[in-house]
Amino acid sequence: MDNLTIPSTYIEGYEKAGRVDPELADRYIAHTTVGDPEADPVVDLLFSMDNVSRRRIVQGCMEQDPDVMREAPREIREFFEKLDILPDWFSYAATEPGIRAFHANSALILQAFVGGVLVEGFTTNISKSFLITGRLREQGVRRLKQNNRHVIEIFLPDGLQRYGDGWKLSIRIRLIHAQMRRLLNRSDDWDTQAWGTPLCAAHMGLAASSFSARLLKHSESMGASFSKEERESFMLVWRYSTYLMGIPETILFQDEDEGLRLYDIAMICEPPIDFESIIMANSLVNSVPLVVGIEDPQERHNLAKLVYSVSRALIGNDMADQLKFPKHRIWGVLFWIRLQARYNRVMQKLSLGRSGIHKANNFSHIISASAYDEEGISYEMADHVYAERSQHW
Repeated sequence: MDNLTIPSTYIEGYEKAGRVDPELADRYIAHTTVGDPEADPVVDLLFSMDNVSRRRIVQGCMEQDPDVMREAPREIREFFEKLDILPDWFSYAATEPGIRAFHANSALILQAFVGGVLVEGFTTNISKSFLITGRLREQGVRRLKQNNRHVIEIFLPDGLQRYGDGWKLSIRIRLIHAQMRRLLNRSDDWDTQAWGTPLCAAHMGLAASSFSARLLKHSESMGASFSKEERESFMLVWRYSTYLMGIPETILFQDEDEGLRLYDIAMICEPPIDFESIIMANSLVNSVPLVVGIEDPQERHNLAKLVYSVSRALIGNDMADQLKFPKHRIWGVLFWIRLQARYNRVMQKLSLGRSGIHKANNFSHIISASAYDEEGISYEMADHVYAERSQHW
């Protein structure tokens, strides 16, 4: 690709990826210097206002308050109006099989999300923005619960409708990313020449592929079951949610195969695992017991040990060793999880009427590991690059 700007930490990986798939390698690297051309100026405008005005406009636009929408600056109105237009590849009806499949496999999917997908994400330069800001270090439990809630909400019936919380949370994440990009770009801690644009479109595209295609793969390794129709529908839910999150269609997967291919090439492009990745991946695993509300120190230790074991089985020994994960034997780990999942499915079928109770209890447990504030969704955003010095959001 002519005039391709390559951040210095990507040069070696880009050359390797170019020997595998030169077109996709070019496309990925090109997006390492791209942010969100539509949301970034909107957030710049929002943060030129006083706090009260900014909160009123964001809340009003999210909730479709006609008075606020009329009074909002033209750039902000147009940003939200464009989001009301569905892309031609999306339909709500087509998401129904994926939603059903999510709830049939929700516990395994969320375990694969944390132990597989999120850990793998931290092996990339994505870890740098998290370490600099301290988002997982200072407020890790809340951030993980917010991630869980977003996943749950987009897989609820009507969650991605304009009035649904899945839609609102997807846009909320987009605005938060734009603000964190804004703060990091102004920070002396961010090295643009080495790392490219903070929270760049390339990393958003990689995350989209990980949360969808890679998540399907890890979930199946743990015993989840999906039909062809359910797989395609599951991918569609994530494609639309991440489209709302501002990922350009030039780096957004079209189907599962393309998602897996993008993941593979992106991981070749990314630089080797470094200390930021090690810190963030281990912080993630050790936050899990707190997310699910375990207070006893020994029980926390036991659960963290189990998560390390499952994660090592999902991501492989080589990556786990690079992340300095504790040594665990992984032979049979996924087999026993799959066996337990199969047993649970059989027992649900045999229990007949009690299967609904089991599903309700399972869903209640997942909800307890998610961030639900009594006052509703908060559209607050960080006002300082360091989490410990920022307002609560």
